[in-house]
Amino acid sequence: MLHIVNKSPLDRPSLDTCLATAQPGGALLLIEDGVYAATTGNSAAGKLTQAMGQLKVYALKADLEARGMADRVLEGVNLVDYGGFVDLVTEHSTCQSWL
Repeated sequence: MLHIVNKSPLDRPSLDTCLATAQPGGALLLIEDGVYAATTGNSAAGKLTQAMGQLKVYALKADLEARGMADRVLEGVNLVDYGGFVDLVTEHSTCQSWL
């Protein structure tokens, strides 16, 4: 399953809820304000790093760049463009957007 989180971990508990229910072998895509979770120095960094042991983690590069955070990406987070976003959606039989 592909989990898509678009809310900041500082604003809503969407990422926490997602990580609590995600099954090993799935994937997590961070978009919009959700990309803040993929950056160093934030409160969600430890949780996300731990989740990388069970999930493949991706972040939309354009959203990181738009927020001036492209140079602070956590090690292990895979950056994707919009084409990569589409590829992830088509590679997974189910997608869950966390609002």
